[in-house]
Amino acid sequence: MSLPPKDHSHDEFSRASSTAISAPEFDAEARRLLLAVAHEAINSAFDHREVDLTPPLPQLAQPRGAFTTLYLHSSLRGCVGHIVPAFSLYRTVAETARAAAFEDTRFTPVRREEAPELEVSLSILSPLFEIRPDQVEIGLYGLVVSQGNHRGLLLPQVATEHGWDRLTFLEQTCRKAGLPTDAWKLGARIQAFTAEVFSDRCL
Repeated sequence: MSLPPKDHSHDEFSRASSTAISAPEFDAEARRLLLAVAHEAINSAFDHREVDLTPPLPQLAQPRGAFTTLYLHSSLRGCVGHIVPAFSLYRTVAETARAAAFEDTRFTPVRREEAPELEVSLSILSPLFEIRPDQVEIGLYGLVVSQGNHRGLLLPQVATEHGWDRLTFLEQTCRKAGLPTDAWKLGARIQAFTAEVFSDRCL
């Protein structure tokens, strides 16, 4: 008699919960290096200079997803990220920082005189894992909702900053994906991730 395949979703959820409440993964030096390369990637664009993307620490050579968010005088100035790890974390931060500064179509490109006043905030993502709607915890998890060719992501801090509850967070992630707000109840795939978030003001 064969047994049904084991559902590992609870195991993945438990591991992610444990990781989320553990000590920070990146120490002060690693954070400083990542924030520095983000600023350098932006500044170098004005002079058409290449940036050395050789990771200075083994930890920063690991492939990781990450988002770079830029603020100018406390107002959002750009945000771009990669969900799926494709390159080293060091390179990913540099590329998303430059893209946030110059390619986020919601904003005009960052001007040279603005660059010294930019605040960089980095969100380093865990791998995605399946999650049930009732397991979503505001402030702890970011969400990815996908269905067909539609996919939307919201970082953990977005729900906190807007004061959303669990239902609103699910609905807004569906909206971000270009889906009906109730798609999470109608077969859309729900995945979550944790994010270690730090910025210039944390140093």
